[in-house]
Amino acid sequence: MYSEFYRRCFQLALAVLLGYALYRVLAPFFGALGWAAVLAFILYPLHERLTQRMQGRSTVSAAIFTLLTPLLVLAPLSVLGVVFAGQVARLVNYLRGFSLHSYADALNRLAEYPLIGRVVDWARANTAVSLAQVEGWITDGMQTVLKSAAATGGDVALGVFGTLFGFFMMLFMLFFFLRDGRTIVEALTQLIPVERARRTRLLKYLGDVTRAVVYGSTATAVIAGAIVGVGYALVGTPAAVVYGVVGLIAAFLPSGASIVLVPGVLYRAYEGRWGAAIFLTCWIGVLLVTENLVRPLLMKHQVSVSTLAVFLGAIGGVAAYGVLGLVIGPVLLSFVVALVRVAQEGVPPKA
Repeated sequence: MYSEFYRRCFQLALAVLLGYALYRVLAPFFGALGWAAVLAFILYPLHERLTQRMQGRSTVSAAIFTLLTPLLVLAPLSVLGVVFAGQVARLVNYLRGFSLHSYADALNRLAEYPLIGRVVDWARANTAVSLAQVEGWITDGMQTVLKSAAATGGDVALGVFGTLFGFFMMLFMLFFFLRDGRTIVEALTQLIPVERARRTRLLKYLGDVTRAVVYGSTATAVIAGAIVGVGYALVGTPAAVVYGVVGLIAAFLPSGASIVLVPGVLYRAYEGRWGAAIFLTCWIGVLLVTENLVRPLLMKHQVSVSTLAVFLGAIGGVAAYGVLGLVIGPVLLSFVVALVRVAQEGVPPKA
């Protein structure tokens, strides 16, 4: 007879070995798996409703949504990524030939403003930074950021569709996630070594957090980014999609997406386009009101998610997983918090 210690060591070693082998097998499909899981989660409520109307024919319902996904979800995202990358490329070319007004002319124009005039006079007297240096800093910094953004935009288009094989793999997995998603989740949760009641609470919390991130934070960020892009488009900005995407990402920051509109207000005021500057200022108010109305509405029936978890998860998730990280990052951090809470529940109180 083998000892209990030997059996546990063997089981642990076997689990590690099989887990590593499984990781190697699935590693090429992580992108497709992630997109399929996110899309399945978003589409699952609609799939359930359609299944009920079709008298329980879940396979047919899953097939319909799988066939519609490339047209209704992936194609718009891919087009947006291509347009974004193209506009960024044009901005990079513009910056290469960009030249500020003469230093004296720029300072004279700024000195005309009542509140800024004193600052300009102080700058003239106490700084020795030349216009060429400022121009070089701005141009080099913006080109670096925009080149990275262009690469990211291209990755959005390629990452959504991927290779032809990866694209069909994603659709293939999406079909089974829709049809058998509930069964798969229930089978996986059986592996969690806690009591049934606590396991049920943990699963419910994870679902609530995911819905809160997808329908609350992410949806609000998409709406805020669209408002930013529309605002810049209305004042004639040629790269409105770029600013809209930047606004979407900025919506996860504590400052919100309105910070992306502030440079537009300042630049239009500097150019003397006061109508455009006033319009963008009012547009910031529209954006703030919309965010404060939409977010509570979308989060009305959802669990509260930590702002810090959403912020760190979104930024770190994008760095690690690309656009998909906007959803995966906050969900993972919130899930870790949930696991810690479950572990604390199992610790007996001190005497």
